[in-house]
Amino acid sequence: MDKRPVVVCFGDSLTAGYGTDLGQSYPDYLQKDLNAEGYNYRVVNEGISGNTTKDGVNRLDSILALKPAVVVVEFGGNDGLRGLRIDDSRTNMDKIVGTLKASGTKVVLAGITLPPDYGPDYIKQFNDTYAMLATKYRVPLLPFLLNGVFGVDGMMQADKTHATSKGNEVVARNVLPLLLPLLKK
Repeated sequence: MDKRPVVVCFGDSLTAGYGTDLGQSYPDYLQKDLNAEGYNYRVVNEGISGNTTKDGVNRLDSILALKPAVVVVEFGGNDGLRGLRIDDSRTNMDKIVGTLKASGTKVVLAGITLPPDYGPDYIKQFNDTYAMLATKYRVPLLPFLLNGVFGVDGMMQADKTHATSKGNEVVARNVLPLLLPLLKK
């Protein structure tokens, strides 16, 4: 039985590592980075492709059952791509972050954005959701999970939505600086 404290990466296909080989998701690389830095934590990948914020709310009990020290929350992309109401996504994200925080779990919030064809108003409201929640719950925010990955040769799969294995290595390095201050060596 692994007794190390748990870091849960909780999200959709970007967390799951969609389209990459086993062991090449950003949570896999995050585990390697934590090990290399001398942090004794177990990273658990709770990413499910296609999940919306509503699915995240429905999965909260199973996440809390893992008794995580920290949860990296990455949801919203599927809501946005499906054009779901921003208010509904915000309510769901608020419930996810609020429930985790109320349980005593530390949270890191990872944002995502949408392609420009969704229109500037919708995109701005969508992006603002992450900043609002980070402020409300005083949690660290990575505004764009795919920073340094999106639009970079070799970092994105042909679908222009999901990171490659190389891209996931960068995503893990994006998450790491927000996570480390919440961990004990």
